[in-house]
Amino acid sequence: MSGRARLMWDERVTGYDFGPDHPMDPVRLALTKDLVDALGLDRHVDVVAARAAGESTLRLVHREDYVAAVRAASADPAAADTKYGLGTLDDPAFAGMHEASALIAGQSVGAAEAVWRGEALHAVNFSGGLHHAMPAAASGFCVYNDAALAVARLLELGAERVVYVDVDVHHGDGVQAAFWEDPRVLTISLHEHPRALFPQTGWPEETGAPGAEGSAVNVALPAGTGDAGWLRAFHAVVPELVAEFRPQVLVSQHGADTHFEDPLAHLAVSLDAQRAVQLACHELAHRHADGRWVALGGGGYAVVEVVPRSWTHLVGIAAGHEIAPETVIPEGWRQRVYARTRQLGPGRMTDGRWPVVHADWEAGYDPADRLDQAVRATRRAAFPLRGLLP
Repeated sequence: MSGRARLMWDERVTGYDFGPDHPMDPVRLALTKDLVDALGLDRHVDVVAARAAGESTLRLVHREDYVAAVRAASADPAAADTKYGLGTLDDPAFAGMHEASALIAGQSVGAAEAVWRGEALHAVNFSGGLHHAMPAAASGFCVYNDAALAVARLLELGAERVVYVDVDVHHGDGVQAAFWEDPRVLTISLHEHPRALFPQTGWPEETGAPGAEGSAVNVALPAGTGDAGWLRAFHAVVPELVAEFRPQVLVSQHGADTHFEDPLAHLAVSLDAQRAVQLACHELAHRHADGRWVALGGGGYAVVEVVPRSWTHLVGIAAGHEIAPETVIPEGWRQRVYARTRQLGPGRMTDGRWPVVHADWEAGYDPADRLDQAVRATRRAAFPLRGLLP
């Protein structure tokens, strides 16, 4: 097995572009790759461009008629069929949509293949993590569900147990739906409570279909949850479940939209806490999956201040060359940020909250605390289905 991590990158993924007024600005991808390079991380990973996902690969998750509808809308955006979620405010059709979406999907599938085949121990596709797309519909800025396709490809290659951990601020509904009936996949999602945020799913009671009970786990966090609560919830739920499931591969989705500066949600998590969870996922992969780790991007709409730093930390962790939080960001990168966006880029790789701390769940919980109530709801609903004490 190669000791070097793999970074999946093809600059054409920036063609995934819903237009100038859409929150998902592809500049966030270009700026992330620029920051990876500026900090020298490109010297410590194998940068690989995978082929776009073909029809047979897309069909692992998506219906044939849906793929045909995406192709048609890609060729003629004015003909987008809204019954497939295309041509909507969230998912406006654009020329080349199929090609850009399939390319992103191909990077995640390629990451999964590399890790499963031992070509890389870790693989990162920060352009991926488009976790809302459904088998027959675009949803929530997502056309093809590359995260679900990566997991499905692992199963096709022979994996018998895959854990998917999603820490995006929004529920990983599309991945959960894809494997709702499949006990080979354990999906764990930590997200803002569905009462407050799209897609209004991800309740603790959503635990999997008959025959796959306990294969879906959801932690619905109160709006306003900050670093200490977010990390407390993660560590109160995820490590115990991963240990019980004994995955052969860990796939994780690291949407940066939990951040307190993100304009589309209501959590109050810092870059430093996001880095702490990235480190925790890396450790879980080594402890329980022989190190096999596929790490994806996801949401994140503070496209200058947050996203590039968060995902550059992710690349550094996967590469075995962690970027210290106090690291000063090269001035050349900040100049390029201003030239492209007319925004001032951040100066350091931290929000000034490192090291982040949290209270350990085993030390006790407060039944009157909303965060602890959320954790308790998840543990009561899901843990007994996996033979664990709530």
